[in-house]
Amino acid sequence: MAALWRGCGRLLARRPWAAQALTAGALMGAGDVIAQQLVERRGLHGHHGPRTLKMMTIGFCFVGPVVGGWYRILDQLIPGTTKVVAVKKMVLDQGGFAPCFLGCFLAITGAMNGLSAEENWSKIQQDYMDALLTNYCIWPPVQIANFYFVPLKHRLAVVQCVAIVWNCYLSWKANRM
Repeated sequence: MAALWRGCGRLLARRPWAAQALTAGALMGAGDVIAQQLVERRGLHGHHGPRTLKMMTIGFCFVGPVVGGWYRILDQLIPGTTKVVAVKKMVLDQGGFAPCFLGCFLAITGAMNGLSAEENWSKIQQDYMDALLTNYCIWPPVQIANFYFVPLKHRLAVVQCVAIVWNCYLSWKANRM
């Protein structure tokens, strides 16, 4: 386990974008597996593998790069790690970034699930507010702690570990038809 942790640390130091994309993809996949097995109770024979691969792809190609990039931008906009700075970062993150990110996530998931533009818009209208309100129940305290205690290079990984539960919820919400 220690060797795995050291290897992850080396990858993060050498190729932070790749490490963040891989982490996000793997944990988005884990969230989908949990959603299918524990929430939806599909069982191993009823598990929809292509759905898990879609969620992993969204993590690799969208969540990891976008959230990782956002944290870099946020650190440039509001430098520092004091308590006041952490609260300011959380307010900007949850007031500006989260609503946009969530809408994009739902749109991408709908498109990858083959929804037409009209069906996708309808699904976004159906799910967006509930998902955003759920987001506000979970993420503000997590983000304050993340911005205050965690170095920039580890923030996405910390968020993604907490996000296994969030990813499970998002996968269930986004894939409900």
